[in-house]
Amino acid sequence: MENSIYVALSRQMALQRQLEVTSNNIANMNTTGYKNQRTLFTEFLERPGMHEKVSFVQDRAVVRDLSVGAMTQTGNPMDLALTGHGYFAVDTASGPRYTRAGNFRMNDQRQIVDGGGLPVLSDNGQPITLPAGTSDVKVSGDGTVSTELGPVAKLRIVTFKNEQLMTEVGSGLYVSDEEPQPAPADTKVAQGLLEGSNVKPVVEMTQMIEIQRSYMSAQKVIENENDRIRNMITKLGRSA
Repeated sequence: MENSIYVALSRQMALQRQLEVTSNNIANMNTTGYKNQRTLFTEFLERPGMHEKVSFVQDRAVVRDLSVGAMTQTGNPMDLALTGHGYFAVDTASGPRYTRAGNFRMNDQRQIVDGGGLPVLSDNGQPITLPAGTSDVKVSGDGTVSTELGPVAKLRIVTFKNEQLMTEVGSGLYVSDEEPQPAPADTKVAQGLLEGSNVKPVVEMTQMIEIQRSYMSAQKVIENENDRIRNMITKLGRSA
């Protein structure tokens, strides 16, 4: 009798999660290297009775759009972007983490660090330190970092077999249980550019409106079913 209410409630719970993801996309539409996210829902079947089958909505996962965002020229030699699939590696207290955000800088120890101050790693797993007194930093397409004194190090640029299984840990950083692999040969480093978010604001705002309308529609179903059950109980009580 109340199955229709439960189905509508499951739909509302899924819509609430979808609204959270969409709101997060909008909040990060100007975040360097951010990837647009979408919720993945599946049908969950329940058999409350021998000949009865009820279909609920189940929130299964969040899927990222891995397409490359628009490139913005900054002219800053410490700003780097990846033109294909891959991730820069940075060092943390919990081990290496991976990011698409290449808004790097040099700290007081002349190490190249990310926006949060984490050291950017070279292909030998060590932080990259620029020689004292140097100022002309060049980064080639293969990730080789050089100064006027010559090559210094090569950026560690990796990818993963299943990027969707990577876990976001905040500040544009990801971690994965998979072993990192070398980035594809067509992935190049572009100096003086930053990869923007691949979020499309108009699409996200339209999505938010659709979610709100769907939520109100599900609420109407719940209210109508509740009124129907209440009226039925009232009539049965009078006849008794």
